[in-house]
Amino acid sequence: MSSRRLLLPVLLLTALLQGCTLSRAQIREAGAIVAASPGRADTCQQADRCAAPSPLLAAAQQALADSTPGHPINTVTLLDDSEAALAARISLIRAAQHSIDVQTYIWDEDDIGQLVLNELVQAARRGVQVHILADQLFSFGDLGLLDRLARVSPNLQVKLYNPTFRDAQTPPLEFAAGILCCFMKFNQRMHNKLLLVDDTIGITGGRNYQNRYFNWDPDFDYLDRDVMAGGPVGREMADSFALFWNHKRSVPLIRLRDVNRRIRSDKTPPGWPAPHYTDPARVARAQAEAEDPDWLAAWIGDDTLRVSQVNYFSDLPAKTDEPTKRSARELTAHLMRMVADAKHEVVLQTPYLVLSKRAQDIFKRLHKETPPPRIVVSTNSLAATDAFAVYGLSYKHRRRYLTEYGFQIHELKPHADSAAEAFEEANEAQDDRPAGRSVAQAGGKGRRFPGNERRPGVFGSHGDRYRPAPLRSTGRRYSLHAKSMVVDDRFAMVGSHNFDPRSDHYNTEAGVIVYDPRFAGEVRASILEDTLPQNAWTIARREPTIPVLGAISQAIGNVSSHLPLFDLWPFRYATSYEIRPGCAPLAPDDPKFHECYVPVGDFPDVAISPKLIYTRLITAFGAGVKGIL
Repeated sequence: MSSRRLLLPVLLLTALLQGCTLSRAQIREAGAIVAASPGRADTCQQADRCAAPSPLLAAAQQALADSTPGHPINTVTLLDDSEAALAARISLIRAAQHSIDVQTYIWDEDDIGQLVLNELVQAARRGVQVHILADQLFSFGDLGLLDRLARVSPNLQVKLYNPTFRDAQTPPLEFAAGILCCFMKFNQRMHNKLLLVDDTIGITGGRNYQNRYFNWDPDFDYLDRDVMAGGPVGREMADSFALFWNHKRSVPLIRLRDVNRRIRSDKTPPGWPAPHYTDPARVARAQAEAEDPDWLAAWIGDDTLRVSQVNYFSDLPAKTDEPTKRSARELTAHLMRMVADAKHEVVLQTPYLVLSKRAQDIFKRLHKETPPPRIVVSTNSLAATDAFAVYGLSYKHRRRYLTEYGFQIHELKPHADSAAEAFEEANEAQDDRPAGRSVAQAGGKGRRFPGNERRPGVFGSHGDRYRPAPLRSTGRRYSLHAKSMVVDDRFAMVGSHNFDPRSDHYNTEAGVIVYDPRFAGEVRASILEDTLPQNAWTIARREPTIPVLGAISQAIGNVSSHLPLFDLWPFRYATSYEIRPGCAPLAPDDPKFHECYVPVGDFPDVAISPKLIYTRLITAFGAGVKGIL
């Protein structure tokens, strides 16, 4: 069958799907069924909505009360530790008296997804106005769950962002039709992450609602990072959320065709059954920690700073609709200005080291300064990443990163010590650690300072259907997902921006920028911990074993890497290095580097597999699809 014949059914399906919109009568009917569902009355009649006290919310409220127009005061807490990041969310949800706004890219139905969703439902039932906005492509794939969410409480409203053909689910054929018929719209996703309580305190960063973002996956977990900020910055978060919530791409459940059809076809109230957890003891432990003021003080409160200048930045929804308007890319513009103003150091952590053209120009200019600022980059190795196609493009430009931008690149190992310790701490029994004691006090290290998705994986790291490359080694595996930057030890950003073309031009992103040397120092120390030899391989120039032939090979490789296609030369300018026993860590430009480091190959610990071959192919032919990957 010709490609034209294969394409015809997809195009016909596209036309059919676009034409099948809901009528007003169908929307009214579904709305009436939802409104008539029993059990929707509030369970609390008190003015405070039976909120539980939270020292986290109380600190933010005090900061807000102490603020003046000329001197704002905000609370800021770095949530590197996944256990603390989860406890903070539960504590704030239970403390809410008026409103909870949640924005996310991924919402799975595993233990983390069920736990947070159930906490939000209970908050709505006691009278709190709860708004959930999730990107449609990677959230809530179960129509039964969406039916229950639509009916459970009048105080709970759920919208899906940019749904494909106004459906909650996207089967493979509709996925293909969406790419063919309306790629620019389909390709633009909402990557923001935010949990905001009472317009006063919010959490933003890299974590989605899935086990692996909180060290609850038994096989594959992420090193990630959030920031909790409260005070006047809460108003900025609320304004940003309102823009997305009221945008035309944010669609209520009863206006989604498949959800609407299910509600109208089954008028029997589905109720809200208790969650079914695979590890109920671990869930109970997390809830107990969130209720324990001593635990919250030791793990979160003691690390909280009072800071004057804190800003929440977010791109505008559907920013690709108006690509000429810089205001649509607000966060991206601020990040570029932060980097461009660097004087002595930029410390950057990103899962995907694929730079936009604007970022390339900025780093190239910085490297020409006298003296140039130090640029330290923490990112994934092929052994750690679950986005091997994106890694293929990063691998292509290694020489450019090292020579034209002056990057010091450290690629996370799949069994990094810092990640393994974080997992152990998030999963140890509560009785194993004295209550109310920090990791440092209990003798652990973790990520404290000194320092599945089910759909096709074209948009990045997406779970079981997009598994990472197989390894030679065995054991639990970790990948970097944190997105953060520190400039000149003066200010830091923690957010959702991956510093890549997709984050620059397509997805909407959000983050908090904190202008405080103390907070900047915490973020910097945390990132640099992941660059230590026990956690990462160092990328450096390959030493030619045969002088003349080696120089010729490097020259050919340089030419090949600048070609948009057919970059097939297998011998690259740089490779991965492991430190020798007894040596102290050194920068790649140190004269003694090659005395203390030994090369371990371009793709250490990766077994020969189709994904390794695909990576090479992406390196050779994928330069034109950066924005898609």
